[in-house]
Amino acid sequence: MNIAPNSYSRTRKRLLAAVASVAVAGAIGVGALTSGTSPVLADAVRVEAPQVPSFADVVERVSPAVVSVKVKAKVQSTADDGSDGQDGFDNLPNNPQLRRFFKEFRGFGDQGGQNDEGHRRFGHRNNDQPRPVAQGSGFFISEDGYLVTNNHVVEEGTAFTVVTNDGKELDARLIGTDPRTDLAVLKVEGGGKFTYVDFADDAKVRVGDWVVAVGNPFGLGGTVTAGIVSARGRDIGAGPYDDFLQIDASVNRGNSGGPTFNLNGQVVGINTAIFSPSGGSVGIAFDIPASTAKQVVDDLMKSGTVQRGWLGVEIQPVTSDIAESLGLKSNNGALVSSAQDNSPGKKAGIAAGDVITQVDGKDVASPKELARLIGAYSPGKSVDVTVWRDGKSQTVKVDLGKLPATDKQASNDQQQQPAAPAKPDTLADLGLTVTKSENGKGLVVTDVDPNSDAADRGIQPGDVITAVNSTEVNGTEDVSKAMTEAVKSGRKAVLMQITRDDNNRFVALPVAKG
Repeated sequence: MNIAPNSYSRTRKRLLAAVASVAVAGAIGVGALTSGTSPVLADAVRVEAPQVPSFADVVERVSPAVVSVKVKAKVQSTADDGSDGQDGFDNLPNNPQLRRFFKEFRGFGDQGGQNDEGHRRFGHRNNDQPRPVAQGSGFFISEDGYLVTNNHVVEEGTAFTVVTNDGKELDARLIGTDPRTDLAVLKVEGGGKFTYVDFADDAKVRVGDWVVAVGNPFGLGGTVTAGIVSARGRDIGAGPYDDFLQIDASVNRGNSGGPTFNLNGQVVGINTAIFSPSGGSVGIAFDIPASTAKQVVDDLMKSGTVQRGWLGVEIQPVTSDIAESLGLKSNNGALVSSAQDNSPGKKAGIAAGDVITQVDGKDVASPKELARLIGAYSPGKSVDVTVWRDGKSQTVKVDLGKLPATDKQASNDQQQQPAAPAKPDTLADLGLTVTKSENGKGLVVTDVDPNSDAADRGIQPGDVITAVNSTEVNGTEDVSKAMTEAVKSGRKAVLMQITRDDNNRFVALPVAKG
């Protein structure tokens, strides 16, 4: 085949251009030579990591059982109400933000304390109609409409409405309350069958377990938060039966009475209080344990009240010094500071200075534990109470009474006042100056050495020393004798019974060495 020179030159140039294009395409990673085609890009980043367990399945199953609780009551109008019964805002511009500001300024905002997460709003309209006063949460515990919430949510109410997860509003009536544990039971009338939840065995709850709190914070509606159990057995000073679970799931105003679930959908606790310097959640919330709630709720459903056993003694903790002075091997138990007149404990022979160590064979770790154990029994129940007295254990049988509506305080028959001492005596080893009491029973403290163990343990002028190591004291020689006997017995402290403002308490003081 013959090719003309010019034609050959053009063909050679075309072949060289094609080879150059292939080389450039390979160098820059272009996978296509045809003009107008798209480059091939790498895949998006994707990490194959272990998947965190989801709470969605639990929430989906339990949410229908959780409700919002709206509480209304008849509240008297304030002095600045208009005579026509209106709210006094008729002359304000029709501006929702401005009206809201003035309502909150006039006291329509939250009225609750630290453990009251419910919104409290007071209206000013028709006095004959109940007005909203609180809002909290609750949950159904039976198919026929019984539900649980907090006492502090419903305590001011006369009318109650529950709002279900699907938005239905249903009237409810109050079955009963228990202020000591801050629990209440409501009953929805009608409405068919309800999804309900059950209580867990909180003895199996461990610190670090996942939990889910469901409630109605700030009136927003059904809200879910998650966290872990932070601690058990918290005593926050709310009452004699404090034994709270602490959780770090976010709990705010309006969560009161709402449930905290484990991952099996069982209620491990009921939200009742938060620790919050700011008023909002800081990750420290407290739940009534399921075991406490279940027992109280069962009683409220049966009779509308909770009947608790009553021993009728005032108690205080056993410190290491007190345990040493009494010859106890540990500081477990509850020290009886006084037995109330005509109480079951006093009738059975329990006296000041006894340390209660067991009830029906159950160990008593602390005064709070004793209160819970006794409160769990019904009035009239006969129990064996083991006490440590005179260096040995003794058991007495007590027929428990009914816990009074208000806790009684023990009082002495004779009020003791410091008398002007004609000749003060000193208990130099203890750092005390004393004189005989006016009625001849006990020693009145007139001065305390500020550098003494007595001062460190809170003994003050005016205190009356009535006994040392369960021996009645009428003079300094009685104190000295008790101290000598304690040293001979190998004890390092003596136990003094002190009376102040008609109340008894015990203080352990070290004895002199040698």
